[in-house]
Amino acid sequence: MLTREEVLAGTKKIIMDNVPEMVQGELTEDTVLNNETAIDSMGFILVVTKLEGKFNVHIPDEEWGKMQTVRDLVNTVMKHLPKDNA
Repeated sequence: MLTREEVLAGTKKIIMDNVPEMVQGELTEDTVLNNETAIDSMGFILVVTKLEGKFNVHIPDEEWGKMQTVRDLVNTVMKHLPKDNA
């Protein structure tokens, strides 16, 4: 069973590995994901698809626009974890 802390650590690693230019200072749950933090729409899509693959989840398209922070990403992944893994 994955814990929230494991999902948070995995999310931070995916962000740091795929859009390192976004990480200016400490990456926290409050870090905002937008053009001002150097993540464009393609970078965001990359991060979300990597999260889906890593954690074996499907995040419906209508939820993508609601994810504004690292915390939102983690909460959304946790919400969609397979029942046998939640």
